[in-house]
Amino acid sequence: MTSHYTDIELLPDPEFSPAHLLGALVAKLHRALAAQGSTDIAIAFPHYQMQPRGLGQVLRLLGPEPSLQALLASDWLRGMRDHTQLSPVAAVPADAEHRHFTRRQFKTNAERLRRRRIKRKGETPEQAALAIPDSVERQPNLPFVHLRSSSTGQPFQLFLALSEPVSSTVQGSFNAYGLSTSATIPWF
Repeated sequence: MTSHYTDIELLPDPEFSPAHLLGALVAKLHRALAAQGSTDIAIAFPHYQMQPRGLGQVLRLLGPEPSLQALLASDWLRGMRDHTQLSPVAAVPADAEHRHFTRRQFKTNAERLRRRRIKRKGETPEQAALAIPDSVERQPNLPFVHLRSSSTGQPFQLFLALSEPVSSTVQGSFNAYGLSTSATIPWF
C-alpha cells in the first residue's frame, strides 16, 4: 500500500543536465529495487507535464513506510547525494487523487522491423524497405527518462504515461522500475 512518500529533488549542477541526473537517479533506483526484490515501492514525477513535455526535477517514491525506510537506509544513493535533496518520509495526504502511472513502449521503429523481416524472411534490405515504409513509425509524445539497459548496454527511453484521475484505488505490485500495469498511485 502506497501510504507514505519521500521526494528526491535534483539540485542544479553546472556539469550535468537535469535529464542526465534524472536518468542516473532512476537507473540507481532500478538497480536497488531489483536487488532488494521490492514490489511495493512505486515512483511518480509530481511535475510531470505534456506541454512542454517533461518529468521535472523531483522523483517521488511511494510505498509503505517500512519499505521506504529500508530503501533509504541502504546505500543506493551513493554518488548522487551531492546532486539531490531528500525529503523526510511522510504520510500521503488523505485527499490525494489516484492515477495510473505506467510505462509505454513503442515498438514501431521501422529500421528494427526491417532488420527483423530480413532475418525472418531472408529478404534483401531493399525488399524489406519496400514492405515496411518509414510511415509505420510512431513518434511518441510522452515524457521519458534516458536509461541504459543493464543486460544489453543499449540506451533506451523509458516513456511514462499518466492517466486521468480514477474513481477507486487499485492495489497491486510494482516492478523494478517502480511502475505497475494495474495498480494506482496517489497523485498530489
